[in-house]
Order: sequence, then C-alpha cells, then structure tokens
Amino acid sequence: MQLSSENIQIGIDKQYWLFTNREKTDNPVRIPILPIALDIINKYKDDMKAIIQNRLFPNISNQKLNSYLKEIADLCQINKNLTFHLVRHTFATTVTLTNGVPIESVSKMLGHSKISTTQLYAKVVEKKLGEDMEKLKKKLIEKQVV
Repeated sequence: MQLSSENIQIGIDKQYWLFTNREKTDNPVRIPILPIALDIINKYKDDMKAIIQNRLFPNISNQKLNSYLKEIADLCQINKNLTFHLVRHTFATTVTLTNGVPIESVSKMLGHSKISTTQLYAKVVEKKLGEDMEKLKKKLIEKQVV
C-alpha cells in the first residue's frame, strides 16, 4: 500500500521494475513487473485518492483488502479463505515455482534474507516435481545414447 510512482523504475533489461525495501527486514527488493501487473498499475494512475496520497493505489486497510479477496474467491468459486498471506504464498508456490522460476529468484522477490525462509513457503507441488524428474530422465537418456 506504500508504493508510489518512484518505486517504478527501468531495470537492467530496459523493462519496468519495482524497486522497494521489505518493511520487516529493510532488505532491498527488485522485481520485474509482469504485463498484467503493469495494466493494474495503469488502471489506477488517474485515481484521485491514489494521487492525493502519492501512491500507486488508493490506500485501504488490511481488513478491507482481505474482504476484497473474499469477494474475489466467491466470484471465482474458490472455497478457501483468501488472505494477503495466502496470496503471497500462492505467488511463491503456484505462480513462480510451479512455472520454473528458480527458488533463488523467488527468495529475492519475496525479500527473504535467507533461502531457508523461502523453502518454508516452497512446498514442491507434484506437478513441478513430475516436470523436474521428466527433465532429468531426458538428460540421463541423452547421456546413455552418447
């Protein structure tokens, strides 16, 4: 909720990145901004409340945020109590790790100072494990042929 336009910068790859520090640890966090996230940021660029607050998004309470997440869950027929923490965990596991983002990168994006902290989040989902083993199987077969 504290993000402002100053947090959006051009990264090393000439794309938009989010530059900030984790509140709890003050560790720097640098995250490339995915196109859908940029669309959401742009959706709020003319929001008067956000402009007055000098923020990317209008400030809402954690209680209100969780209320919106519950509404989204209902609309999507998700039978879980969505909270900010659960969404963060889902980002770490389902969105990033399952799609092949290395744990070291996920750890950086989450602002963890130790990878062991990220490993607590990073339960290996069966799909990811299966894909990893399939890659290994192919590599081993290639080595046998040579």
